[in-house]
Amino acid sequence: MDRFEAMQIFVTVAEQRSFAAAARHHGQSAARVTRAVAALEAALGARLLHRTTRAVRLTEAGASYLTQAKRIVAEVAQAESEARRAHTELSGQLSITAPRLFGQLHVAPVVSAFLKQHPRVTLRVLFSDRVLDFHEQGLDVAIRIAHLPDSGLSAVKVGTVRRVVCGSPAYLRERGVPRHPHELAAHDLIAFAGEAAPQAWVFTLNGERERVPLRPRLIVNSTELSVSAAVAGDGLTRVLSYQVAQELKQKRLRIVLPDYELPPIPVHVVHTEARQASARVRAFVQLAAERLTRSVREAQV
Repeated sequence: MDRFEAMQIFVTVAEQRSFAAAARHHGQSAARVTRAVAALEAALGARLLHRTTRAVRLTEAGASYLTQAKRIVAEVAQAESEARRAHTELSGQLSITAPRLFGQLHVAPVVSAFLKQHPRVTLRVLFSDRVLDFHEQGLDVAIRIAHLPDSGLSAVKVGTVRRVVCGSPAYLRERGVPRHPHELAAHDLIAFAGEAAPQAWVFTLNGERERVPLRPRLIVNSTELSVSAAVAGDGLTRVLSYQVAQELKQKRLRIVLPDYELPPIPVHVVHTEARQASARVRAFVQLAAERLTRSVREAQV
């Protein structure tokens, strides 16, 4: 038995003036309670209680110790209560991030639903195509579209997306449908790029990854622009499947080269706190996992 537990037992014995009553209060045997007080007295080198067959009363040292012990026990109980409340109550700020377009299409509805369900929680939402660092940005939850490295983060998989090459029906009627990635050299290509122009697209050929050189006719730094250019018939573009789900359903775009696609990319809801996650983190992760599993599945093409 540790010193603090012995202190708690002593306080109860002193207040109840009874070892038997203290034993009932703590759900322990009278013998264990007696040993706890005796061990505490031995550690302090002072007798705290006078014991007789009919009564238990404090010694002078016991009365002085009781005052301090009651304060310590009360402060620990308050600290535990506050920590427990912070862990279980849904209040405070929650910071989340997601890829920009995926966030707008799929995460924004989750955010709206969460705010309605939990009025005491405030949300800080960062939609960015950069992978933001949890600690630098003070993040609680992230939506990651990637094969995750072994980083110690906790992750819930909610689905997968594909890298697809697509073009408008009008463009494909005019220029023909490529049957092999090497045939892309004969097509107008719309490439998405950040700072540097892409040099190749990677495909699965004969079970292996192979880089197919690009000579794009149009290079853009916006996914929306690459999609709209493809819809307009300006060429073939390569995007993630969720980014063109509506265009494909409405038959404004058509996927080509499906047999050469890379393996699907998992979508995860990621957070750092594992089993010790606060109530607001656990609640958001649960809601996001439920909603995103459904919305990602519905967006499959």
